[in-house]
Amino acid sequence: MIKTLQDLRPVYVVGIGLHRYQRIGDTSFVQLGLTAVRAALDDARLTWPDIDHVYTGTATSGMAVSRPILKHLGVTGIPMTQIENASASGSSAVRLAAITVASGLSDASLALGVDKGFQLLNSASRTGVSGLADHRIPPPAHFALLASEYIDTYGATPAQLAAVAVKNHRNGALNPYAQRQKVRTLEEVMADAPIAGVLTRLQCCPIGEGAAAAILVSEDAIERCGLDRSRCVRVASSAQFSEELYGARSFDAELTRRTTRQAMAEADIRPEDLDLVELHDAFTIEELQYVEAMGLCAEGDAAAEIAAGAFDIGGRTAVSASGGLIAMGHPTGPTGVGQVVEITRQLRGEAGARQQPEARWGLAHMVGLGAVCVAHVLEAPEGRH
Repeated sequence: MIKTLQDLRPVYVVGIGLHRYQRIGDTSFVQLGLTAVRAALDDARLTWPDIDHVYTGTATSGMAVSRPILKHLGVTGIPMTQIENASASGSSAVRLAAITVASGLSDASLALGVDKGFQLLNSASRTGVSGLADHRIPPPAHFALLASEYIDTYGATPAQLAAVAVKNHRNGALNPYAQRQKVRTLEEVMADAPIAGVLTRLQCCPIGEGAAAAILVSEDAIERCGLDRSRCVRVASSAQFSEELYGARSFDAELTRRTTRQAMAEADIRPEDLDLVELHDAFTIEELQYVEAMGLCAEGDAAAEIAAGAFDIGGRTAVSASGGLIAMGHPTGPTGVGQVVEITRQLRGEAGARQQPEARWGLAHMVGLGAVCVAHVLEAPEGRH
């Protein structure tokens, strides 16, 4: 019988840190990563020797990035593992850190995500596997086709897709760590440079550089280190699946449906219990598809729900309160860890102007090329329920 996190030791997020997501510049990946890790250690009130394992999610920065970053914290002989899983690299690092703690192999594990930039590669260039439409259907075109299909199927409008970006840019303007920190009107979003189909530049995520870190620990570590339980956010579940055959249905949405359904089942909650969702909104159409696949609303209703404010901060479920990939940014390796950072901040009640009132449950979701999907459910500390 396959076990879940619920069958093992409880796991908690106790420390979080970020380096702001930003345009690619002169900041070294070492400085990016150190900034995030040091912030997470300070937040948890732990020291580097307290950490037993490290998992580093990175998709574009090459081999062996962990050691050049972490050597500045001290030479402790700590096991280091680097994770590459496309956009889900950071999410996979969080999952492995959680599993290591839950299994008893570690009392304190660090999930780190760091990257500097991204360049699309021909799928055959390194894997030896060619696609039928290489150079013709890059990601923006793929999601533009999905947007057109959604509009045709459900009668949505381009303005309703653009409204997703308006919401997420508004949230990002409240986030000091976001790459994009400017409120945008619907007219600005729709009039911006076209990228593919109905998608404009402001409806597509920026890919830059940044870092995110989360420290996951056991209850034994909380007791031994005297950590503040009122700031310990439980990792209630972790689920991961890869693509299957879905016929004519979008594999992005169907993979999301299965993975998030599993994550919620393991946490023993329903979609209506979720107060927060950070999802893979690299393009506006993805948010519409994914909130429906997660069961946050009925098929075809997402555009109307967004217009009604259901997914605003203060609404039924705050979706992408951080600004999401569209405004927070998508430096790839850090993105999934950064989602856990945002949800942890929210569940502690420390999100300031972005705070979702009385937040108890949050879900982090990322899809990676391949395709893989990783989802985590987090629960607020005791006393905040």
